[in-house]
Amino acid sequence: MPRLNSYEKAAQREVQVWLRGEASLLARVMDRVMRPVDWVVEQGVPGTVVDQISNAIGIFLGHLNDVSKWGLDLSAILKSAQRKGLEADRMEDLRHASLEKLDELSQSLFSQNTVLAALSGGGAGLGGAVLIAADIPLLFMINFHLIQRIGAAYGFPMTSPECSPVVLSIYNAAAANSREARGSAMHEIGIAAAAMAGETPYQGRVRGTLPDQSRHLPRELAKNLVGRKLLQAVPLAGAAVGAGINYWFTRETAQTTYMLFRALYLEHKERLR
Repeated sequence: MPRLNSYEKAAQREVQVWLRGEASLLARVMDRVMRPVDWVVEQGVPGTVVDQISNAIGIFLGHLNDVSKWGLDLSAILKSAQRKGLEADRMEDLRHASLEKLDELSQSLFSQNTVLAALSGGGAGLGGAVLIAADIPLLFMINFHLIQRIGAAYGFPMTSPECSPVVLSIYNAAAANSREARGSAMHEIGIAAAAMAGETPYQGRVRGTLPDQSRHLPRELAKNLVGRKLLQAVPLAGAAVGAGINYWFTRETAQTTYMLFRALYLEHKERLR
């Protein structure tokens, strides 16, 4: 395999800057706006309640990651790649396609998923507290699908059970939005790249059931997302709040997934040299 070209080297630098960088501007704005809400939740919600919510989310995510594969048709992504002039008979062939074109393909998935999430949050906000419970699993489903679609756009479909540690590490990095979580996800990407290049069998760093694998993620979600979504129950403001929070969360997932699958593409290519 040839060495990295100039575009790929630039992408590699972008990934490294992202890994070391602060939270995104959108995340910083959201944190500032929601700081009073976060304080109220911290002061008013006992730790035991957060633990209960976290446990419930962990169990729910375990089931959702399996359910999210149902009806997920990735063939449209392969057809989109072919329309862009990429030669690929199978999804895995995209691993050897032009990164520049794959980036375009991946970015085209951002808007449709963020808009869908925003519409879901806005509609749920109009229904107050009753529809918040329905909105949260739908938001999780949209984001799991987004991770799998972006992975497929780079030739790495993530629908098989053994890929769950990669999917969950990306989801965790998006939810936590911290250097530590990004670094942990990047380490998982390195393990996956080595396996996919044929160097070793792939075994995620965390074994066991999906709730076991995702035990750090639920508390981040309980802290960063669920408390904020309680604002959707506020009359009149609920639709705008719901749309904004869903947009923010899905946009963060999209950007995190984009960077990490670029990293997987690049490391996989270098390991094949």
